[in-house]
Amino acid sequence: MTKEPPIMVVNKPRKTTSRKRTSSSSSNTTSSGGPKRRTRRSKDKKKIARKWEVPSWIYYILMGGAAALLVIGFYYFFIRPYAYRWKPCYGTKAYGVCLPSGYRVHGFDISHHQGEINWAVLSKTQFTPFPIRFVFLKASEGGDFSDTTFVHNFDLARQYGFIRGAYHFYNPKTDASRQADFFIRSVQLEPGDLPPVLDIEKRGDDDDRLRKDLLVWLRKIEQHYKVKPILYTSYKFKTRYLNDSVFNTYPYWIAHYYVDSVEYKGQWRFWQHTDAGTLPGIREQVDLNVFNGTLEELKQMTIPVSEEEN
Repeated sequence: MTKEPPIMVVNKPRKTTSRKRTSSSSSNTTSSGGPKRRTRRSKDKKKIARKWEVPSWIYYILMGGAAALLVIGFYYFFIRPYAYRWKPCYGTKAYGVCLPSGYRVHGFDISHHQGEINWAVLSKTQFTPFPIRFVFLKASEGGDFSDTTFVHNFDLARQYGFIRGAYHFYNPKTDASRQADFFIRSVQLEPGDLPPVLDIEKRGDDDDRLRKDLLVWLRKIEQHYKVKPILYTSYKFKTRYLNDSVFNTYPYWIAHYYVDSVEYKGQWRFWQHTDAGTLPGIREQVDLNVFNGTLEELKQMTIPVSEEEN
C-alpha cells in the first residue's frame, strides 16, 4: 500500500476560511441573530445630514421684533390714549384735572356708578373760583332700564341750586319709539331744566337704520317737551356716522377726552373733557364738562315757562 499524505496541512486553510466566513456573517447580523438593516441606517444618516438648523441670530431677531410689537401695542392702546393725564398742567388745575382754558361755566354728569352723593358738600363747588353750575343725570337706558339713583338725585340737584338735565342711553337693538316713550314716562322736566339728552355710543349693524331710528327718538322727544333735544356722542362717532345737516341742527354735547382743545370743526354746546374728575361729596371719579358760552346763555337753553303756567 502506498502512504497517503498527512491531512493536517490540507485542513488548516479550511479552518481559516471558516473563521473568516463566521466573522463576515456575524458582522451582517444583529444581536438577535437577524440581518442588520444597513439601508435604513444609511438613509437616516442622509436625512440627518440634510436637516437645516435655524441660525441663532434669527431667533434673536424674531424675539426682538415680537417684543417691539408688544411694547408698541401696549403704548398705543393703554398709554397713548391716557397720556394727557400725565402731561404737565400749564393752565389751571382743579377738581383733580387740568381744566380747559377759556371756559367759565363748568358742570358734571352722573349715574348710579357714582354711588351715594353728599349734595350738601357738593353744592359748595358753586362758590369756588371755578364754580360748578350744571349737572346731567342718567335717567334711562334702552326700553326698560331706569337708573336707580335718578329720581333721588334729580330732585336734590334742583334743591341744591344746580341747573339740571336728564339723559337717555340709547340701545340700537331696541325700538326707537319704545325708548322715547320710556324716557317720557321716566322724566318729568320742569321750566329751568336743560333739554333732554340722547346719549348715543353704539351704532348697531346698519348705519342707515341707526340714523333713521335716532331721528324717530329725537323728533318724538322734541314734540313732547317742546324743546330741541341735545345730542351726546364722541368726536369720532359724530364725524363718522352723524355728520350731516340733519343732526347738526341739534345742540351737540361732544365727548372728547385728553386733549387741550376740541378738534371738532362744527358748532357744539357742551364738552365732556375728562372722565377722571374728582368732586367733593362724590367718592367715585366723575365726568367733567364745560359749556361753550356764558351762564346767561346756558340759562337761555333751558326749558321756558309755558304759556299755560303764565
